[in-house]
Amino acid sequence: MKLKAILFISLCASAPVILTAQTDTIIKAKILDDGSQDAEKFYNAGIEDFKTKNFQGALINFNQAINAKPDFERAYYNRGATKYEMKDYNGAIADFDKALSISQSPDSYFSRGQANYALGKKEAANADYTKTIEIKSDYAQAYYYRGGIKFENKDYKGAIEDFTSAIKVKPDYAYAYNDRGSAKRQLDDIDGAINDYNKALVANSEMAFTYNNIASAKRKKGDFKGAINDYTEAIKMKKDYYAAYNNRGSAKVDAGDYKGAIEDFTKAIELKKDYAFAYNNRASAKYKLKDYKGAVDDCTKAIQLVNDYGYAYMNRGIAKEMLRDNIGACEDWKKALEYGVESAKNYIGDCK
Repeated sequence: MKLKAILFISLCASAPVILTAQTDTIIKAKILDDGSQDAEKFYNAGIEDFKTKNFQGALINFNQAINAKPDFERAYYNRGATKYEMKDYNGAIADFDKALSISQSPDSYFSRGQANYALGKKEAANADYTKTIEIKSDYAQAYYYRGGIKFENKDYKGAIEDFTSAIKVKPDYAYAYNDRGSAKRQLDDIDGAINDYNKALVANSEMAFTYNNIASAKRKKGDFKGAINDYTEAIKMKKDYYAAYNNRGSAKVDAGDYKGAIEDFTKAIELKKDYAFAYNNRASAKYKLKDYKGAVDDCTKAIQLVNDYGYAYMNRGIAKEMLRDNIGACEDWKKALEYGVESAKNYIGDCK
């Protein structure tokens, strides 16, 4: 009987959520008769604090600017941006709401969408990204993040449309190429995925996760050597990239290099002690080398980390059978079936 390992493959590695202040449109203080001079002075000081990540100082200055000028839309917006950086997402939304009550700025809608997303309010975030696009049809980030929500909702065709729109506006949008590639991969357009990953790397050659993604696509095509090379590039760029070590180990299993695979799975575990996938995958390689006891031990560790890990139960059962522990094997296969691994039925047939 053949040990079946579940292989962990990183999918979409999205760009970090980044909210920026409108530092490119700073209005310098003017001598006015309505008290706005002080408001602008505090506002400009707040912008400088924001630039240097002195968010507490920025908050104080934006508060002062708003006190001096209660309808200061840009101060509300940038105070919202500051609160976002401080992870006060509800406070940020309140400020973006206030900014929007003064002016229907696409930046305020987009940034409110980011804050809603950070709170897990994806429908509200999607609505804000859509409103941003309605006001400003060439807002690349709004297309990108809306595409990300569609991806999460498994609307891969819709995601591809939005990532494509983002790229049309911003032809060097590396993250959009990467994520469009991942959406194509979900639709089994492997060649299209590889093409997009390559374009992402042309735009930004320092994205380790894109090397990991293109490697996983090549592995799906059966190009194990190419996959191993790209996983290696990802690891060179990010020494603690445990998922890439795990994935390279899986490619080495595919290529028949079981000892090399064990080395990679072991490194992944060293970097992430609770990495159940790597334990289960290392069991696969040990089984191939007829180290059945080692396979049982690794599957057991995976189960200790994830109690309902059906594939680890099934694999442990297969290894136990090789050790002539038929009762234990049957118990594990029944557990695997209980946890949704339908292929366990193929092994239970001989159990009493």
